[in-house]
Amino acid sequence: MSANKTSIGTAWVDPDDAPELSDAFFEQADEYQGEQRVKRGRPKSSIVRERITIRLEHEVVQQFKASGPGWQTRMNAALVDWLKTHEPSEISL
Repeated sequence: MSANKTSIGTAWVDPDDAPELSDAFFEQADEYQGEQRVKRGRPKSSIVRERITIRLEHEVVQQFKASGPGWQTRMNAALVDWLKTHEPSEISL
């Protein structure tokens, strides 16, 4: 028959023994609003985009790149605008 084991209880922790929390700790800490974790960085867009690989003429890419940051978004906007008045099947290859 096994003997009763005596419980030693929980170890008391002195709050004064806790380490100091540095600014680096808070910079790396996760932020919560209630139960919801607040994620860092750019928020997810409601527009779903598909990553593709495409070959374009060098001059076309350079003109959009020369327009500065956001050039890929502007290229997408130009294509969306073109599709409002045209059909891809109109182009003969």
